[in-house]
Amino acid sequence: MARSNPGLLLGLLLLRLNWCLAVDGGGAEEGGGVFPVVVSTWPFREAVRAAWDVVKTGGAGGSAVDAVVAGCSACEELRCDGTVGPGGSPDEKGETTLDALIMNGKTMEIGAVAAMRYVKDAIMAAKLVMEHTGHTLLVGEKATSFAISMGLAGPTNLSSPESIEKWSNWRQNNCQPNFWKNVAPAGNCGPYHPINIPKDPVKSAVWENQGITCQEWLQNDNLLEPTSSHFNSVNRHNHDTISMAVIDKMGHVAVGTSTNGATFKIPGRNTTRSFLLICISTSEILWVGDGPIPGSSAYGDDEVGACGATGDGDIMMRFLPCYQVVESMRLGMEPRDAAVDAISRIARKYPDFVGAVFALNKKGVHAGACHGWTFQYSVRNSSMQDVEVITVTP
Repeated sequence: MARSNPGLLLGLLLLRLNWCLAVDGGGAEEGGGVFPVVVSTWPFREAVRAAWDVVKTGGAGGSAVDAVVAGCSACEELRCDGTVGPGGSPDEKGETTLDALIMNGKTMEIGAVAAMRYVKDAIMAAKLVMEHTGHTLLVGEKATSFAISMGLAGPTNLSSPESIEKWSNWRQNNCQPNFWKNVAPAGNCGPYHPINIPKDPVKSAVWENQGITCQEWLQNDNLLEPTSSHFNSVNRHNHDTISMAVIDKMGHVAVGTSTNGATFKIPGRNTTRSFLLICISTSEILWVGDGPIPGSSAYGDDEVGACGATGDGDIMMRFLPCYQVVESMRLGMEPRDAAVDAISRIARKYPDFVGAVFALNKKGVHAGACHGWTFQYSVRNSSMQDVEVITVTP
């Protein structure tokens, strides 16, 4: 039998060791790609650091889901830009309400709350919906009752001296600007009535069995899209969401959002200026924003990657941009191309809209695209010493 060559054996051993290290360590592409990774809309550095502190530990205690909760909770506590958590963005009645969503990209489970009053821990409430119910979204007073019954603190006043002062000043300015359109009186605080709206004989028939509340509400034409040409100053300080994506050491994806919505929004309508009409029984009518709607403000899938969105959600919600981004990456697009494509689809129909998305593929490669403003998103991965902020121009 031929004798073994010690040098050859040592070389093979080192080659094998190097291959294992390359696979286990993960590879970087296009300036990103080292696991774990945390990405968030805007320069919310403390939120990203909070998520990173969880996910960097790895194992069961460092899951992507737990990291998203930690990051969004930090932003709620810090009241990031006044648009996340309690104490900011009063509606036109002066009240602050909250929306949040969390999605597990491994199981595709989702939990969300919308127009939630009196409970400040929105992302935790969303996680409780995901983990302890068979539902996806709870809204309004019922979301509040659920959150408190599951142990979250409440009822709590979500307003602050700053939010009340902002609302009082707005009232003194005849409630201008606002989100109403096609209504009179146009120059003050209402109550508002529709103008130039023809009667629709279909409405009563459609809602005949829904009770007098829904029927009367529709006949009064309060079903007016709350996107007013009088409110064009969309910016991150009056009108935003934290949208966060995390890939943990196991390669699992999670996304989440939290917001207190657009300043002076129509009551019941939260998050980045979007709405979904819900008539619950005959007693509660709500507008639900895009923040807790999967595929609009955020979406994630272990097999592909993740997306987060921000901006004029009243427009963006119609296109489900984050679902579009993830599905484009599934079909082979790189993150940058997928992000640009999703934004371009909206801009072709609404050239004046303001918004942005970030895209993150399952390799950890990230990119962003925007329209109508300069967008920034924050990133941390294991190749970085601290959070880095990426600036994206239209």
